[in-house]
Amino acid sequence: MRVGMLTGGGDCPGLNAVIRAAVRKGVQQYGHEFVGFRDGWRGPLEDDVMTLGVDEVRGILPRGGTILGSSRTNPFAVEGGVQRIRDTLERHGCDALIAIGGEDTLGVASRLADLGVQVVGVPKTIDNDLSGTDFTFGFDTAVNIATEAIDRLHTTAESHHRVLVVEVMGRHAGWIALHSGLAGGANIILIPERPFDIDRVCAQVESRFATHYAPIIVVSEGAVPAEGGDMSLVSGEKDAFGHVRLGGIGDRLASEIEHRTGKEARAVVLGHVQRGGSPSAFDRWLATRFGLHAVTAVHEGDFGTMMALRGTEIARVPLSEGTETLKTVRDDLYEEAEVFFG
Repeated sequence: MRVGMLTGGGDCPGLNAVIRAAVRKGVQQYGHEFVGFRDGWRGPLEDDVMTLGVDEVRGILPRGGTILGSSRTNPFAVEGGVQRIRDTLERHGCDALIAIGGEDTLGVASRLADLGVQVVGVPKTIDNDLSGTDFTFGFDTAVNIATEAIDRLHTTAESHHRVLVVEVMGRHAGWIALHSGLAGGANIILIPERPFDIDRVCAQVESRFATHYAPIIVVSEGAVPAEGGDMSLVSGEKDAFGHVRLGGIGDRLASEIEHRTGKEARAVVLGHVQRGGSPSAFDRWLATRFGLHAVTAVHEGDFGTMMALRGTEIARVPLSEGTETLKTVRDDLYEEAEVFFG
């Protein structure tokens, strides 16, 4: 059997671990061959391929990013895109395809599976917002990076008696903000699921200063004020899946807090730092297991499925289950953190 592989969407720590595990097991245990498609769905659309064997995956376990490259290409937005993918797979003798990606990449995979393409999915996103799986790889690394940043910012906030607003990734789900904020001892955590009251935020800031401590605020890039409006929009630019580029809520929030309270406030935007660099041990473990189980699913012909972590076990779920809804922060989990606010 010949198997194609691609990685789509934003880069993510652990992608190379998936590729390595699938190729190593596929070649050594099943005798399969592999071909890599470069830059997500652009690869099969434009017939951009690379050799993918044991030699090519040697030493990539600790490397961040993806040796296959990535993009946010949407083949359903390209005229004749589906047929071009079919033709490329046939041209290279691919009997199956492993697609590694998030909501958009796996959404395409799910639609292709419905059209008869033999595809298996592996979920990845630092946002941890894919339904069907308890965790996605990349999330743990992002949380660790954000937590380390928050730890470091506490000292400068106290030294200069200023508010520090830490903006982390999270378009629709506040998992990174919640986990890193709790782990880093943030005084306020703002997430997309809970529109915030700016007056309450300012009151909590002043309460913190009244006890002679400088507050740290962690905010997801997709957080918005309860009174309406959009404090986070940078531009009207959209990607191939219709997502508007976000960012800027940290700066706007810091400016508003300084204006209302008179306290000096600064924003720190972690941005792409969160998803770059070497994956954590947990993400290497999870990504490796996903890769091992994905190639077994291919070998057994269990197409149209996605790998998922359920507790400590890897399960297979329908691709549609992993992409039909976003996994967002529950109210009870957020309320646990509120005891530390202010």
